Amino acid sequence: MIVSALLTSVGINTGLCVLLLSLYSVLRKQPGNVYVYAPRGVAEEQAKREGHFSLERLVPSPGWILRAWRVSEDEFLSAAGFDAFVFMRIFIFSVRIFSIAGIIGVFVLLPLNFTGDQLRTADWADIPNQSLDMFTIANVQDSSKRLWVHFCAVYVISGAACCLLYLEYKGIAEKRFSYFNSSPPQPNHFTILVRGIPKSDQHSMSETVEEFFTLYHPSTYLSHQMVYHSSRVQSLVNEAEKLYKKILHLRNKPRLQRESHREGFLGLFGAKVDPVDLYTKKLEDVEENVKLEQSTLNQNQKELSAAFVSFRSRYGAATASRVVQSSNPLLWVTEPAPEPRDIYWPFLSAPYIQLWISKFVVVVAVFFLTILFLVPVTFVQGLTQLTELEAFLPFLKKVLKIHARLYLQ
Repeated sequence: MIVSALLTSVGINTGLCVLLLSLYSVLRKQPGNVYVYAPRGVAEEQAKREGHFSLERLVPSPGWILRAWRVSEDEFLSAAGFDAFVFMRIFIFSVRIFSIAGIIGVFVLLPLNFTGDQLRTADWADIPNQSLDMFTIANVQDSSKRLWVHFCAVYVISGAACCLLYLEYKGIAEKRFSYFNSSPPQPNHFTILVRGIPKSDQHSMSETVEEFFTLYHPSTYLSHQMVYHSSRVQSLVNEAEKLYKKILHLRNKPRLQRESHREGFLGLFGAKVDPVDLYTKKLEDVEENVKLEQSTLNQNQKELSAAFVSFRSRYGAATASRVVQSSNPLLWVTEPAPEPRDIYWPFLSAPYIQLWISKFVVVVAVFFLTILFLVPVTFVQGLTQLTELEAFLPFLKKVLKIHARLYLQ
């Protein structure tokens, strides 16, 4: 590849980048895309789903880039959470280290390599038609003192990466500590999730959990809650969440814009009532069914080999979640309890050995997928050289010779 081809490629990619940013700027203004670009705001009933037509929606604007750039860390942390903050810091770290490497490479290594004479003498007047090999270390003479510049550049970039990584880790650790102390205490801070609870013929799993943690954590153990298998309760909870979102959405509308519903069979019979009152009544019925279903769980003894164990302090919960509780790695497996909204209940009903096998299968699948992806990419990259192309595809030799003759003419 020559320099002019590289610059053309850079120009094309820059144009595509500007085009995609413009499309994003236009699409994010459309009311129909609010579920895509602001799902959290919709869930919290803060984003507007409707609006009047305006020509401003069809005009791309870079103002959102400036507003996003000016947001402080505290504002971003309060709006997006700590996980998103750490994810963003990874991008910032990458930009910093690649900026340092780019400055050294462009202003130090590229001129140094181009002025070498290993391949041929540099022609400053014909740079656009120069091969990119002229800008690599291949153009530096063997045993030249210029190689020490490359050697020092590697150590400078590596040292800068280590320093930036240390500062980034220190900053994130301090921010995490302050964020953890400033956030109000949550139940999951004092709770751990226990899997692989052994079955006993003499005691129930609930009694086994209480006896185990009373024996080994007597000063910090507070209580526990067993996980029960009840798909009926989960379906009722999902239905209650849907009804609650409908009620919030309808309450934001004026009463005159709400469509009345009949409270009879399939909404075809009965008196017309306000949809908010109708859904509120349904929500109360669902809540009663949930309470009734939960009261019968202990009687039906649908216990699973998982439980949420609560402690008197955060330190006690953190200690219990990190300490190995049993010599058998598949029994009494502990981990910090996730937030209630992050729990995927079907996973709790699966045996721990099944989850471990699933994780192992995923790791193996990702490994082989990566290998299978690298093989064709490496093969295709090797074919970019004409000599390699002639070696793998001998029937193209005549075509390449004809092309060469035409090019020379």
